Amino acid sequence: MTEHMTMSGDMNTGTASNMGTALNTATAPNTTAASNMGNVDFDRLPGVRFSALAFDIDSGERVFAHNENDELDTASMGKVFLLHTALQMHVNGNLNLSERLSRRPSERVDESGIWYLMEQDELSVYDVAVLVGAFSDNFATNVLIRRIGLENVARQVEDLGYRNSGLHDFLRWPRPAKAPRTLSTGTAAELSDFMARHAKDEFWDESTNEIFRRWLGAGADTSMVASAFDLDPLAHYNYQRDVWVWNKTGTNGTIRADAGIAMTPTRRVAYAVFANWEKDTDRVVDVMPIMREAGDAIHRFL
Repeated sequence: MTEHMTMSGDMNTGTASNMGTALNTATAPNTTAASNMGNVDFDRLPGVRFSALAFDIDSGERVFAHNENDELDTASMGKVFLLHTALQMHVNGNLNLSERLSRRPSERVDESGIWYLMEQDELSVYDVAVLVGAFSDNFATNVLIRRIGLENVARQVEDLGYRNSGLHDFLRWPRPAKAPRTLSTGTAAELSDFMARHAKDEFWDESTNEIFRRWLGAGADTSMVASAFDLDPLAHYNYQRDVWVWNKTGTNGTIRADAGIAMTPTRRVAYAVFANWEKDTDRVVDVMPIMREAGDAIHRFL
């Protein structure tokens, strides 16, 4: 899809009073050495860059950390900021989650997602967001971006206090010369902080935060860090063997990214693990075991 979309939807970017400072003290991990349980060798793959961080949300203790402030390409990970902005607009009274959105042929992108396989041309904002959270649906993402506006997403990310993470474009291939270089970027430090703040109900009241968590909790991709917990990929918004995980992933030919929350009834860990490698190389089979090792480290800590 190469047709540029017209963005619409104004947003009052007023946010909760405790927002606006990146890695705020409520959730920022301490800078002490990572737990001995978190020994993951993120440097062992030549030609692969990792940015990784996992920490206990309540104590700040680190499980592991590796180049957590490095900005990497994160593929669909930036869609979490689109979902967050939609909810902020809803809270501000500028968006009704029951509003119906119609898809356009120019917005169709196959690959990830299921809406392009469906007959229904119109869905509510809420249901479009479910598709984004559950299946990283590209068609649904483009429709939601048209309604929310990339400029509003960028403003919201800035208000959250993040400087090296964001959603930069809608889904389209091939990417035109003047388009943003990549769909989204992020650091493990900022994305793990973002997930921690959602887990702590920092942004809104608990019921509104729960909408966001349920959107991500429906996510069907548990192939990376979350693979260590052997979850039912189609139904895991609950405790399974005393572990509860909700997350968002991002993938393309040179990217694997996973960020979310893993918790037991007594401990909560926020994590983000991103991997990038050079074009025209296939490092997936090398990277995925390290992703699972990161999950194993979190599992041991819990």
